[in-house]
Amino acid sequence: MIRRKPLKALFYLCLLIVTLLIGYKIYLDFFEPDYEAVHTEQLDRIHAGLDNASEFSFAVVGNINNSVGVFERKIVPMLNRANADFLISAGNAVSSGGEDKYRAIYRTLNRLDMPYLLTFGDNEFSNFGSFRFYEHFGPYFYSFKTGNSRFVFLDATGKTPYQWQIRWLADLLSEDDSEHRFVFIGEPLLPVNKDTLFDDEDNYLNNPAFRDELMRLFDAYEVDAVFSANLPLYSTQTKGSTRYITTGGAGGLVMNDETSFYHFVRVDVTKEGFTTRMEKLDIGQHPVFKQLESLWFFIHSLFYVGYLNFILLVAVMALITIKLYALIFTDRDYYPDFELDPSPWQKRPLKVAMFTNNYLPFIGGVPLSIDRLKRGLEALHHSVLIVAPRYRDQSDDEPDVLRVPSLVTMGGQREFRLANIFLGRIRKRVKYFKPEIIHVHHPFWLGSLGLWVARRLGIPAVYTYHTRLEHYAHFVPLPGLIFRNLISHALIKRFANKCDGVIVPTYSAEDYLRMIGVKTPAFVQPTGIEYDTFQEVDTEAVEALRQSFGIGPNDHVFVSVSRLSTEKNIDFMIEAIAGLAKKTDQTFRFLMIGEGHEHERLQQRIDDLGLHDQFILVGAVPPEKMATYYHVGDTFLFASKSETQGMVILEAMAAALPVVAVRSSGIEDVVRDGHNGFKTPENHDQWRAAVLRLLNEPELHASLSKNALEFAGNFSTHQFAKDVTNVYATVLAGYRKRQGRKTKAE
Repeated sequence: MIRRKPLKALFYLCLLIVTLLIGYKIYLDFFEPDYEAVHTEQLDRIHAGLDNASEFSFAVVGNINNSVGVFERKIVPMLNRANADFLISAGNAVSSGGEDKYRAIYRTLNRLDMPYLLTFGDNEFSNFGSFRFYEHFGPYFYSFKTGNSRFVFLDATGKTPYQWQIRWLADLLSEDDSEHRFVFIGEPLLPVNKDTLFDDEDNYLNNPAFRDELMRLFDAYEVDAVFSANLPLYSTQTKGSTRYITTGGAGGLVMNDETSFYHFVRVDVTKEGFTTRMEKLDIGQHPVFKQLESLWFFIHSLFYVGYLNFILLVAVMALITIKLYALIFTDRDYYPDFELDPSPWQKRPLKVAMFTNNYLPFIGGVPLSIDRLKRGLEALHHSVLIVAPRYRDQSDDEPDVLRVPSLVTMGGQREFRLANIFLGRIRKRVKYFKPEIIHVHHPFWLGSLGLWVARRLGIPAVYTYHTRLEHYAHFVPLPGLIFRNLISHALIKRFANKCDGVIVPTYSAEDYLRMIGVKTPAFVQPTGIEYDTFQEVDTEAVEALRQSFGIGPNDHVFVSVSRLSTEKNIDFMIEAIAGLAKKTDQTFRFLMIGEGHEHERLQQRIDDLGLHDQFILVGAVPPEKMATYYHVGDTFLFASKSETQGMVILEAMAAALPVVAVRSSGIEDVVRDGHNGFKTPENHDQWRAAVLRLLNEPELHASLSKNALEFAGNFSTHQFAKDVTNVYATVLAGYRKRQGRKTKAE
């Protein structure tokens, strides 16, 4: 109860927030009217007050950047007291071109007691802001005349072709008879010779042709001053008769130091001429208040984007509310349901549809495990349909396998195939099969399709956690750390929690699922091996195979079985074996069985270390011949850390081979240190020392060999299929109970 009280309070707080957000949105809809062509209105105000005036003043600001706390609350009151006739923003009045930022600056500028005009700058252009500027304020480049002065606004963003602006400006200035000419362009034309963190060449007008033509026209037609923003500082330079003024002190990233400080520029036009004066503003803002202001502005601006963002925000809050409601008010029992009765499904044949991203003839742990389970279930009179990718050299005689053409093939030797899960015939075939349960073997692609089909058919889905996805980051076109540390675990958690049961091969794999947050009932069920097949190997075939590899009678033979891929850590074994050759006089051979995209690189590595006579890449071996290859060996070596069980280790033990492996989750529950093998950290010296013990201590080798054989005898394919049947029956019983239906088995 103590735990629920804060959750309950949070639940009602979320409800209150949703209510307030809806109310605030209604308020904004009624009291925040739309606006358009603002510059037209502002120019009417300027003309009404100044057209017949020979003296006036105006203020120029740059880089307002929607600074509510500084510009709106502090600078605007100062500007209102400055007695200027109007205000011009030299660029970057908004922090970006989003609709929310434009509405916010409109609201802020309306607090001025004077007319105002905006220059189209980089920030106004960003985030698809150009069409918003045009709709709400007006054209990107324009001109007006008031009193005795001409004001020209240009577009430096590249939105408007510069050639058109040059032609327009030349025609305009050639016919203009104003005494003074002021130009506003968002990006400075001349570099500022001040030491500042923000002086970057991208902040300047980077079109040399445009810049040179502008400066030529300014000089030819005696433009008095050119105002720009885009830098958080003040600078004034003179070229010919033109002043180039950079002003960026109205907000944004102002450092409040000797170079970057808050300010605006005041321009006074008189009968005798004009003057410009920088007005430095003594403004400081506490960092805490600045952060609070940023947070408030973010929340406030969300409501200006329109209904899309509003609906999204309310939906998110609703989801949080629903989730909290489920946590608070739904009774939960985290213990297994001991009242389930799986017997009705244990007593009759079942129909099982399996979905897998790889299958025979592709050789790998998952395809072999699925094939053994299929044959074991069929021996128990269950019906099995497998949905798997199509391969080039597959058998055509597969009545119980639905092959799906591939959209994409990745990796050498057909390692990964993305089947065309969008084919309608997949769902039709599965529906026609009428499965009672669906068994998925991967948490994505065909596995995701299998889960979707299960939900459509109203039947439970079971997922077998075969693979540690985090060790396959090198196959994914994403940053390795992101996939390895975040996406892989989140994918497994999300998928497993959608299923009705999860089969894991070891207790350490179950611990992993619980640690990442999987709540679905889990069943620890190691994959079975064809134990009897390993006891019936023809000794003459073994001897013939030894001779084909040139293995002498006194050679100690190491065997390993693995796909030749990065995650299998084969480089570790090659390097360790290179050191082993220097530490023993015992002759040995290493048979590396398996194929993969790393074959050529690994072979080159072997050759570089001078191991070509000792370390042999055998290649792929058909499953029916694997028992003979295991029996060629004396010791099984393994270094992969990506296994969930390490089925090949059990197969090696069925051939009476003791094991030396690198300690990992898939090894921990299979290799019993000092009993049927050794498991070491991923350290060359420690791993090699364990291998040397088996080389140099025959009695120890014989003892571990005997224990390995006995240990493997507990993992037959027949027992594996019976145990999985019990899992199916338990999941079916739980699913029917949760659905509130009483189903009687026929």
